[in-house]
Amino acid sequence: MKDKKETKTMANNQNESWTTIIRPRTGWFDIDLHELWQYRDLIWMFVKRNFTVLYKQTILGPAWVLLNPLITTIIFNVIFTGIANIPTDGVPSFLFYMAGNTVWTLFANCINNTANTFVANAGVMGKVYFPRLTVPISQVLTALLNFGIQLVMFLCFWVFFAVSDPGCVHFTIWLLYLPVLLLEVLMLGLGVGIIVSSLTTKYRDLAIAVGFGVQLWMYATPVVYPMSQLAESPRMAVLVSLNPMTHLVEAARMALLGSGTISVWGLVYSAVCTLVLLAVGVILFSRIEKTFMDTV
Repeated sequence: MKDKKETKTMANNQNESWTTIIRPRTGWFDIDLHELWQYRDLIWMFVKRNFTVLYKQTILGPAWVLLNPLITTIIFNVIFTGIANIPTDGVPSFLFYMAGNTVWTLFANCINNTANTFVANAGVMGKVYFPRLTVPISQVLTALLNFGIQLVMFLCFWVFFAVSDPGCVHFTIWLLYLPVLLLEVLMLGLGVGIIVSSLTTKYRDLAIAVGFGVQLWMYATPVVYPMSQLAESPRMAVLVSLNPMTHLVEAARMALLGSGTISVWGLVYSAVCTLVLLAVGVILFSRIEKTFMDTV
């Protein structure tokens, strides 16, 4: 009689349906997209947390989302146009710098905010199970939210200059490519960010160096100068063209201002670099997330 009860209990346990089954990850590219979708509410909670923490206990609060690119654009305008006399391909220098800086800020925020994923969230990750990739994805979405606010400000200035001086700026057919361009920027920033995040679990110096490295990367990208300025230095033009962000920033300017140097092969090169870096980042992230608690 006892054996029958035990058999019945085992049968009931086997038929019991579980809402979540945690299995060990063994593959090099072991990312469960369906599981990430199931945790979409958690991702959105992280986005709200990121936005709240970023501007908590600040006097101006979320207004810094607009003030940061505005102040940076004014400084660029004074230094690179007023002092250095760098041309801006015939478009208003203010819009030229704001367009490049807005796209670059999106990319830089993706890297800077995801660089400390494991170190900054070790306490939570060590106690509660959830897909670890939700954290960097939430940081990327936070950067995208900030970008959307900054883009509205840019469009307001765009309308002002277009009305004040008709014909100085105009949209082009490349505007249709803008959603793809933004997706590439997000994926590239996520890829580089999670590569850095994976390496910082063992090499903490990278977390300090990443801000400096991103700043240097900006000057290797035509944010404060047009690609046409490098026509007299072919070697430098080739080096800058090897930067995948170069073609994305130039394409954004062509779409929004009607000014820029676009190469189809350059855009293909940027897309390939984006996919490669994202794949490498996901592979490293998948490997490190299994053992990072032993090193953090």
